[in-house]
Amino acid sequence: MSTHRAELGEFLKARRARVSPEDVGLPSGGRRRTPGLRREELAQLAGVGVTWYTWLEQGRPINASGQVLDAVAATLRLSPVEREHLYRLAEATPARPSRATTCASDSVFEEILDALDPLPAVITNTRFDIVRANSAYRDLFHDWHRLPCIHKNLLWCIITEPAARQQLLNYDTEVPYLVGRLRSAYGEHVGDPDWETDLERLQSISPEFAQLWSRHEVAECSPRPRHIVHPVVGELHFTVTEFAVPAQPDLILLVETPSDEETRRRLPKTRLEHAERSA
Repeated sequence: MSTHRAELGEFLKARRARVSPEDVGLPSGGRRRTPGLRREELAQLAGVGVTWYTWLEQGRPINASGQVLDAVAATLRLSPVEREHLYRLAEATPARPSRATTCASDSVFEEILDALDPLPAVITNTRFDIVRANSAYRDLFHDWHRLPCIHKNLLWCIITEPAARQQLLNYDTEVPYLVGRLRSAYGEHVGDPDWETDLERLQSISPEFAQLWSRHEVAECSPRPRHIVHPVVGELHFTVTEFAVPAQPDLILLVETPSDEETRRRLPKTRLEHAERSA
């Protein structure tokens, strides 16, 4: 069994458990051992053989046409990003052409990020490792960690910081979103030793992450709120917008813009030079 197929099987099981018989017009059929549709029910609704679907969910190396995958996706009520994830795991989409990873220099990234100042901005890869951040971003999160940050990763910085729930007011929506985005990107990195090792470590360190990861939920890019409590200026409210870096598909530019006038007024007071002058 390939790692892609094993991941595909787990994804299908997780999504099948999310769809109730009532959702698709079937009677509940009394008490069920597990939530969601039975394999037989899903196969019937999708118009595929029960044995074929069982093999697909077991991760066997069987052929899966686009038409059949579409029928399964429709029955499972997959969102567009979930459908894309399904195709990727089934290895039914063309591989993305490889692109050079050095088409932009660090100095170019630095210049772009500096130009966005005073808006906090950071460039990460799809695993959320921090590639580069501007000074506005570094100043904003200067006092985030109780201990020195060794991971240099947005998700790790949140999920392993004991005080994160007090500092990030929308923690309960931000963390599942980041895990969903990570799961979406993982479809292109299944079996990659760096990814697998990183995920194993995070699951062993954080039961919360392990539980979220086991849901096999994927998320598409969308502007989202970020509400934080800054130790100097108090509550700040931002909208986080993600921008793709077309020349380097594994990179993302995240920019935080104030979502209210009070945050816009307070933001300059988060700068370290301002704090030093006030001291």
